[in-house]
Amino acid sequence: MVTKLDESELNRLESQVENGGGGAWDYLSLIRKLKLRRSDKVLKHGLLILNDPSKRSALAHEEWTLYEQVAIAAMDCNSPDIARDCIKVLSKKFPDSKRVGKLEAMLLEANGCWEEAESAYSSLLEDNAVDQVIHRRRVAMAKAQGDNLKAIEWLNKYLEIFMADHDAWRELAEVYVSLQMYKQAAFCYEELILAKPTVPLYHLAYADVLYTLGGLENLQTAKKYYASTIDLSGGKNTRALYGICMCTSAIGQLTKGRNKDDKDSVELHSLAAAALEKDYKYRAANKLPLLTSTLKSLKISS
Repeated sequence: MVTKLDESELNRLESQVENGGGGAWDYLSLIRKLKLRRSDKVLKHGLLILNDPSKRSALAHEEWTLYEQVAIAAMDCNSPDIARDCIKVLSKKFPDSKRVGKLEAMLLEANGCWEEAESAYSSLLEDNAVDQVIHRRRVAMAKAQGDNLKAIEWLNKYLEIFMADHDAWRELAEVYVSLQMYKQAAFCYEELILAKPTVPLYHLAYADVLYTLGGLENLQTAKKYYASTIDLSGGKNTRALYGICMCTSAIGQLTKGRNKDDKDSVELHSLAAAALEKDYKYRAANKLPLLTSTLKSLKISS
């Protein structure tokens, strides 16, 4: 995680380097340390160091780290020739390196040589089946080709090994949603909520999926998760407030008024409507009539 102090130091160094004040290596090192991808800056200032023999030799063994960093930046910036030149230097220095082999596979991927890249990644995984980066590259490659089913396959295989990767669970859920595979997406969000129960985004996404699935049980559960989203976000999540209103309307249509004795539910709906109206008065007063009309159509207007 990038702290405010890190960000401040990075911006200071970037301004210094861009204005000719030196410190390019410190800047590039900090980018690498923080795991950022400011590829255009890395390519520009990294090449200035690599193309200057005196500056390059001053890096000692860190020279090879910079070649790797510039190679990746060049691929990001669609400069395959520069990436190829950097990888050739590294390959000559480290002829049997799996790390260099990974860069070669990434270059194949960047050039759209999908089959060759897949073959290279598979070969690397034979030597190290738990290489996290290669597993994620295969997912990215499938998505780049528009093959979401393949992306799902690779993500599931990845999660069999790295079950605690919350970003991967979220990515898998989003791919499922894009394919309208809502039950599978709901399972992913359930895993995320179990792992990180205080993140309102996961509660909200899970509620959205349940609302989309429909059915009385799903709608009632969706309403609960919209409510928990509001609770976790300090009552300031407009989407969740709308979600409660929409769930109320949908449940009412399904039950045809048989839930009139649910006083707590009625109170929750009224509070959600009141919070929405207050929020619109403060942030978008000109759209308040539209909101009021919508709430009235749902028969929950305060």
